[in-house]
Amino acid sequence: QVQLVESGGGLVQPGGSLMLSCVLSGRTFNNYAMGWFRQAPGKEREFVADITRGGGIASYADSVKGRFTISRDNAKNTLYLQMNSLKSEDTAVYRCAANRGSLPPESHEYEFWGQGTQVTVSS
Repeated sequence: QVQLVESGGGLVQPGGSLMLSCVLSGRTFNNYAMGWFRQAPGKEREFVADITRGGGIASYADSVKGRFTISRDNAKNTLYLQMNSLKSEDTAVYRCAANRGSLPPESHEYEFWGQGTQVTVSS
């Protein structure tokens, strides 16, 4: 079975940077399209970024475009999210998601989800 485990969250000052990682185990990583999502307490889940199986196409939410970069290393079964110029409104639990084949049009269509890692941006 597929398992996803995120890491790299923590406390950072506004304007700082963090890199999140997500490791997939149990299946062949390059068979899965991947995405990053976030959710703050009391708010709905929000799309952050996604990437195709081979890493050739990536897309971003308008709120993070130009600041965040999604990437993947298929040899390491790992998905990354480099976050720069962080703002207080980026504070949330960040979760990675996997879907076999193509990127799904809606977040609820992803097959597998990690448990999340907390990112807190505060001075």
